[in-house]
Amino acid sequence: MTSEIVVSIAERAIWVILMASGPLLIIALLTGLSVSIFQATTQIQEQTLAFVPKIIAVLIGIIIFGPWMLSTVTTFASEILGNLARYIG
Repeated sequence: MTSEIVVSIAERAIWVILMASGPLLIIALLTGLSVSIFQATTQIQEQTLAFVPKIIAVLIGIIIFGPWMLSTVTTFASEILGNLARYIG
């Protein structure tokens, strides 16, 4: 296995990780930002108010994006395992 193949596999793995985790991170970011703006405007500094909406939003995001995320990761894993003989030899 050459260094170009290793770099290519690592690059593709990082891309798959970013694509799979991106929607949930964006949902958490937008939810956290909106809760922070709400807290700043109403001057409510309740600690649980920052976490509960983010947890609920991410769980809804997992329900919506979960099948796509799972298929993305399993496609990458099956490509790696399918070409394992080529990588070893």
